[in-house]
Amino acid sequence: MRHHYSESLPLLAFVKKHLNQTQSALKALINRYGWPIICGVLLATVLLQHQQQLNQDRAYVINSFSSAVEKAMPSVVNIYTQRIVSTPTYSQSINPIFQRFFKSKLPPTTNKIKSSLGSGVIVSSDGYILTNHHVINRADKVKVELADGRSRLATVVGFDEPTDLAVIKIDISDASPLLFGNPSNVKVGDIVLAIGNPYGIGQTVTQGIVSATGRHGLHINTYEKYIQTDAAINSGNSGGALINSQGDLIGINSSLYSQNGGSSGIGFAIPVDIASYVLDSIVLKGRVIRGWLGVVVEDITPSLAEALALENLNGLVLTDIKPNSPAETAGLQIGDIITHIDGTAIVDGNMSMHSIAQTPPGQKINLRVLHQGAEKSFLVQIGQRPEKNIGRVNVIN
Repeated sequence: MRHHYSESLPLLAFVKKHLNQTQSALKALINRYGWPIICGVLLATVLLQHQQQLNQDRAYVINSFSSAVEKAMPSVVNIYTQRIVSTPTYSQSINPIFQRFFKSKLPPTTNKIKSSLGSGVIVSSDGYILTNHHVINRADKVKVELADGRSRLATVVGFDEPTDLAVIKIDISDASPLLFGNPSNVKVGDIVLAIGNPYGIGQTVTQGIVSATGRHGLHINTYEKYIQTDAAINSGNSGGALINSQGDLIGINSSLYSQNGGSSGIGFAIPVDIASYVLDSIVLKGRVIRGWLGVVVEDITPSLAEALALENLNGLVLTDIKPNSPAETAGLQIGDIITHIDGTAIVDGNMSMHSIAQTPPGQKINLRVLHQGAEKSFLVQIGQRPEKNIGRVNVIN
């Protein structure tokens, strides 16, 4: 050991010499440039440590969405409905003519209570709640259970069958409304969370991603612009919240595609912009009033474009025009192709028809049309869309 130590003495002397030289160089550098260098080094060190902390925080956010759930859960409610169904005690096979003439002789009907469940989203502190129309459809009693355990009977303010949305209200002054997210920020691949009351077991959160946006042509509702997600949506989730990773509402869970009734990773939510439009219309006007052109349209397919010698696929072909409709009054004809609405080219036919539906009746729009082989402009005054079921009710439960 002593021999080994004595051999290391020249090395220690060498290190000491160069350490002294380094210290002298640092002193000269500080004397020449002063404190700015020291401050710069310190600032760089602090920024580096801050960046490392940000990276750790970001990793935590990716691994946990508890803050988003805690923000949204108080705004999601469980909805329980009851409907009285009259059932005859006699055989349904009795001849209808016999029933008509001998009704007073037949045994009385019995009333049965049919129960169902769903979810809803609180959208105002005074108790307005968004849900699906099919959740409260024909209900004689609607009960809302809040996340904190309180229960209230609800009033059905109104509904909109074409979008399968409804607005109900409970008597409360301290409800926790959920903030609406920006629909334009919803992108395919975004992480989303579905909150609801599946099978009546209580509030449940499932996670997935946005699988598609603007999904339509499913023939579920008249107006379709669904957010598709693989977050598990089951019976009882209808009317519940689809939130982003920040806990903001981006959709109302509505339906699922399934061959066995359970979740198959294909669920659909009504985007928040449509939900907001329906909500405001029902609360402020009592019902949803939509603009109407009075046409049936089809997107231009490649084969149709080739047959009509069209240069591009942008536009809508008129396949039917309703009698006495705004379109007929303006002079549009079957076979015309609408290429622009108020100067904006038609890229997505479904979205263009949505924009017409949200145009107030009485307002005029300019349509650029390929009419009898030539481009022509038509000024059309939008009418009011006829509704089979207006959806203005006042059911007090």
